Amino acid sequence: MAGPTSGGEEGGAHALTGELIVDGAIMLGAALVFVTLFRRLGLGATLGYIVGGAMIGPFVLGLVGNAENIMSISEFGIALLLFIVGLELNPSRLWRLRHDIFGLGVVQVVSTGLALSALAHFVLGFTWEAGLAIGMSLSLSSTAQVLPMLRSTGELHKPHGERAFSVLLLQDISIVPLLTLIAVLSRAPADPNAPGGMTLALYTVAAIIGLIVAGRFVINPFFRIIGRLGERELFVVAALFTVVGAAALMSWLGLSTALGAFVAGVMLAESPYRHELESDVEPFRSILLGFFFLSVGMMLDLGVIAARPWTVVLCAVGIVVVKGAMITGLGRLFGLDMFGALRLGLLLSQAGEFGFVLLTQAMQARLVAPEGVSLFGAVITVTMASTPFLMMLIDRLEARHGGGGGEREGPEKAPDGAVIVVGYGRFGQTVSQMLMAKKIGVTLVDKNAELIDLAEEFGFKVYYGDGMRLDLLRTAGAETARAILFCNDEDVEKDRLEAVAEAFPQAALMVRSYDRRHSMALDGLDLAFCVRELFESAVLMGKAALTEMGFSQDEAERVESEYRKLDTERLERQSETGDLHAAKDRMFKEGQPMGDDGKLETGQEGR
Repeated sequence: MAGPTSGGEEGGAHALTGELIVDGAIMLGAALVFVTLFRRLGLGATLGYIVGGAMIGPFVLGLVGNAENIMSISEFGIALLLFIVGLELNPSRLWRLRHDIFGLGVVQVVSTGLALSALAHFVLGFTWEAGLAIGMSLSLSSTAQVLPMLRSTGELHKPHGERAFSVLLLQDISIVPLLTLIAVLSRAPADPNAPGGMTLALYTVAAIIGLIVAGRFVINPFFRIIGRLGERELFVVAALFTVVGAAALMSWLGLSTALGAFVAGVMLAESPYRHELESDVEPFRSILLGFFFLSVGMMLDLGVIAARPWTVVLCAVGIVVVKGAMITGLGRLFGLDMFGALRLGLLLSQAGEFGFVLLTQAMQARLVAPEGVSLFGAVITVTMASTPFLMMLIDRLEARHGGGGGEREGPEKAPDGAVIVVGYGRFGQTVSQMLMAKKIGVTLVDKNAELIDLAEEFGFKVYYGDGMRLDLLRTAGAETARAILFCNDEDVEKDRLEAVAEAFPQAALMVRSYDRRHSMALDGLDLAFCVRELFESAVLMGKAALTEMGFSQDEAERVESEYRKLDTERLERQSETGDLHAAKDRMFKEGQPMGDDGKLETGQEGR
């Protein structure tokens, strides 16, 4: 009897494996075709994934099923996304954002949730319990959609980007109390084994504290051991274990897995290996997020839209208008300018992926009928699909009005130049004027409206736009430029520079990096020149201070030369290992004078 049973189980396993491979191939093929198409149309990858998923899903071609199972797996991509975002946030920055997280975030969730609840109750006729569950579910925006947009455009560290992140983080934290609220309103028989709301809150605090302690005393020392071994595979395994472990702990406690992954990222934010961790996790994040949006498209019930098209459209428009208007007003209240507040409002105007989770819970709690869940599932998807178009709209408005001033000219009107200078601040002005002195054609690009106006007062033409965007660089003449100089204060990230280098291989790329960490992050790129923004001025002041203290000019120049040499060696070693503490013995320290041969006397050779 064992033989046939074993053979049947083995055959079933082979059939399941074959089905998964076929489904995976179809999904990857759809992603390749539709994302490429929508990228070329300027509509963004997210909408391409959603449309591709809808086409291959059960309601159109029926090529792939089990969208719910695929979504449950690919939701791990959201956890990886928040882990990467956490890596970019040290605790001091989180403390700085506390007012936005617990001020703006709380006010946004409560105010928009109550407003949408009122609409569901008074306009659509739901009971007040069902309306409250629906409204609070729709008040949450799409972390999986908004954060990649902010990262890809370099807006995460701008005022509206930081506030958007703060709101999204609070929304993720609010999953626990919102699930508790639905449980309180539930008409279904209570589960005696389910933990209460206060218990879940205590679990949340305890889990966060536990993860922080584990990161400080276990994970960080462990990564230092792996760093000394130099095994890249171990880094990948350790990075994934950190994310999966933190997410699993939260899941076991009945909490948000994404929140656990975010805390894991924060506790490693000050690790010298954070850049390597980010590069190791990024490919998994990209693929799983793509699968998530494919599954969103697959779950889009076109039959519901066809049966009640105006209801779906009007509900989607109502959500976008209410959330967009209220969040814009809150952005202004919390100190953003008009365009920043409007961009924040449109960024967060959609309903998000956690709406599916909360609505499913509301259905199990017998607050919302399955037909209502299908309806609002379609509405959520439509609102997510609207976001790329809304961001294109705000980009055009901002480009036309320059953040409130007169109309700005884009680089499409610029004459052909041999060099493109991105960023015309205090750094870019010096660089570009030296080039102009030798009659070299320079195209200046910046997105600071006030700076553009000021430059025109001195007779310099600066074109408006984001110089990190490939389409804008191409318009500015990057395909024939001999060099592209990135002198801007922000947005100069490795992945974006790699895309520029690939798109315009004939152009020499020169970069002003922010600091030593930024220079380490850019290591491996084929850059013609890279300099830390304050390095040269700091060296000059140090040399001047030595002469002021009575040392000769020759001695000051000798110290400068030796410092440059040791600093270069130290930076090379740091870039090789990814460890900010590497080659600490190459630093000038008190009690380590230079000898007559110009070498640094450490007093302990080989230390």
